[in-house]
Amino acid sequence: MSKGLFIVFEGVDGAGSSTQAQMLRDYFTHRGQQSIVSPEPSAGPIGKLLRTFLAGKNDFNSQDLYDQQMAYLFAADRHYHLYNNVDGVYSLTKENIHVISTRYYFSSLAYNGKTEKDYDFVSILNQKFPPPDLVIYLDLPVNIALERMCDRPSKEIYETQEKLTKVRERFTEIFANYSHKILKIDARESKKKIHQTIVNDIEKWN
Repeated sequence: MSKGLFIVFEGVDGAGSSTQAQMLRDYFTHRGQQSIVSPEPSAGPIGKLLRTFLAGKNDFNSQDLYDQQMAYLFAADRHYHLYNNVDGVYSLTKENIHVISTRYYFSSLAYNGKTEKDYDFVSILNQKFPPPDLVIYLDLPVNIALERMCDRPSKEIYETQEKLTKVRERFTEIFANYSHKILKIDARESKKKIHQTIVNDIEKWN
């Protein structure tokens, strides 16, 4: 293989993307292939600021202004995540290291594009970001997602039934029109079955 793969997991909160990302990393390790789980927000300076906001810090009186700020920050952090020379996605894949990310620009469209105007705004911010080698979309009903998250010690601002319902609807629309490589999986399946479905797909073309 000439370079590593850039693989992205997407889905509503609670769909199991972090778990599946770790399992996929372990799979690559078992095969003697280097890989890293590199989520968004990133571990960079902008990503750290984003996590502060996601935990509930809001310096805006207007929800619309807050959502715009988040869209700007996610785009800036995404640029850093892809292109920085230390642990950026493309620096690593050039070294034949697989990069597995939980979330990419699809999440910005789904979480911050709540109206047509907002969606167009977020699309413009993210239009130059390249598609990953593979998107793995874990589709999960919102009621199950909320049940899975009930034991979390703290919740992010987007983890409510109303918001997640709209987010899932937008994910469905986004991926219905997506023209690049994607694997859609019913996230109600067992962790082991989901992982095996992913592995089977990757082994067909990897």
